[in-house]
Amino acid sequence: MDRTSRNNLKRDLLRFEGLRLKPYLCPAGKLTLGVGRNLEDCGISQEEAEYLLENDLNRVLSELESQLNWFGQLPGEAQEVLANMAFNLGIHGLMGFNKTLEAFKQHDWKNAAKEMQDSLWARQTGPRALELASKIRDIEQKNKSSLDLLVEIKDQIFQLEKRIG
Repeated sequence: MDRTSRNNLKRDLLRFEGLRLKPYLCPAGKLTLGVGRNLEDCGISQEEAEYLLENDLNRVLSELESQLNWFGQLPGEAQEVLANMAFNLGIHGLMGFNKTLEAFKQHDWKNAAKEMQDSLWARQTGPRALELASKIRDIEQKNKSSLDLLVEIKDQIFQLEKRIG
């Protein structure tokens, strides 16, 4: 099909099918989206799913940065966990986690993980919540490990200085 005919076809399909940005049931009773996309029979392609995911991630990260002015100052793992929760709950759902968010803001990883697990969301999502809370607890462990390493290095320097004298 040449470009002119293709453009005419697109124009006609838009006119006849309409553009619907939310799923609806077409006259044949099929779940449909966009310009007549029959989701039940056609679904979406891998590329379309990845495109939607990328757009959703951009939206979620933008919402987090807008709602939590301290979001960008969190360690990467903490940003990942909050973005995962926002993706699952929606930004408004996440904003209801007042104690959890305060713990994140204060870098209080132990309480952040505790508050995450002490929620209806954790009971509903099960393994997801457990894994995300574990990631947050791991931040605490990494911080402790780094601190232990610094103390050990400081002790070694002190011992060397004593020998040199």
